[in-house]
Amino acid sequence: MASAEVVLGFLEEAEPWRLRSSQFPSKVGGKPAWLSQRGLPSHSDLECEKCGLPMVFLLQVYAPISGQDRSFHRTLFLFCCKTPECYSHNDSRCMKVFRSQLSRKNEFYSYDPPPDGETPNASEEDSSLLSVSGVKLCWVCGCPGNKACSRCHTVTYCGRHHQTVHWKHSHKKECLSTEAPAAAAAAAFLFPESELVTEPEEEGEDGEDAEAQGGGGGEEGSVPKSADNPSAADALDEADLEAMALHETEDNKAFRRFKKKIASEPHQVIRYSRGGCPLWVSSDHVPSEGEIPACTCGAQRTFEFQVMPQLLNGLRVDSTGASIDWGTVVVYTCSASCNHQDQYCSEFIWKQDFSSDQQTQNKNT
Repeated sequence: MASAEVVLGFLEEAEPWRLRSSQFPSKVGGKPAWLSQRGLPSHSDLECEKCGLPMVFLLQVYAPISGQDRSFHRTLFLFCCKTPECYSHNDSRCMKVFRSQLSRKNEFYSYDPPPDGETPNASEEDSSLLSVSGVKLCWVCGCPGNKACSRCHTVTYCGRHHQTVHWKHSHKKECLSTEAPAAAAAAAFLFPESELVTEPEEEGEDGEDAEAQGGGGGEEGSVPKSADNPSAADALDEADLEAMALHETEDNKAFRRFKKKIASEPHQVIRYSRGGCPLWVSSDHVPSEGEIPACTCGAQRTFEFQVMPQLLNGLRVDSTGASIDWGTVVVYTCSASCNHQDQYCSEFIWKQDFSSDQQTQNKNT
């Protein structure tokens, strides 16, 4: 059976109008370009499960399904917490993903695709309001927000936390002013905005056997004896030694395969392959089939895309140990891509981190 095609995503600068909802963008950072204007995630849906603070929009992937009218337009939205302490090892509770989809005929967009190369008017989209549904959006994060400033009533927020952020940053001076609120407060909270452009991964040999043999020879996975105490290893049970050696070898093998696979396109920030297989950074913390929950409709969830560690560089948060961090973030979605009464549907995330040894290797290379 042929493996599913892998499509790679890269960051690219783009004019702001190209990242609006009407253009059906794939993008990183900024505010979400919502697909459906109804059934958006609630404020509580978008809170970090660890610290309770509002999460920030990380990226969205436009991923329609050919031949399925209910998924003619389909976008996956990924959010994450900006609190570094929430990024415990192999713990996914600081991230959430939602799926939205629409048929070709819908109340929000034209039946025909947007004109090629035609720049829309600057006034076409209001960042504080969804025009058709009337849903108000938070000035800071762009998520649903009905909490208005009690003095000027001109800006709304998703909750008290972002209202406080905006007030301290600039709104205290701007409130009741005739000038439009500055966007600096939002920019300080959001990730830098870029378009996600894609291209198919070129076919090439997987090289797993060569990787296992390379990178320092066959001794790399073995367990050395202590120089100070040559017989220290002898105190361990032979079966334990074999298990330790096998584990280390498998982990190194997985990491070498990961590095070799991305070597030809080192700037890739996502890998998309609906129904395919993720590229793991480690042999540890790989989910079994039973650990990936089925969709509420009953259909199994399958792999759709993964976020690569290279994205951290583009987000300017790549100080390991002092910022948000991951090895890879893997997204599983409903294999039937079911409808949920036009609600944004929560899907499943599996975060896998580098081991401390792998982080050391990364720094050295």
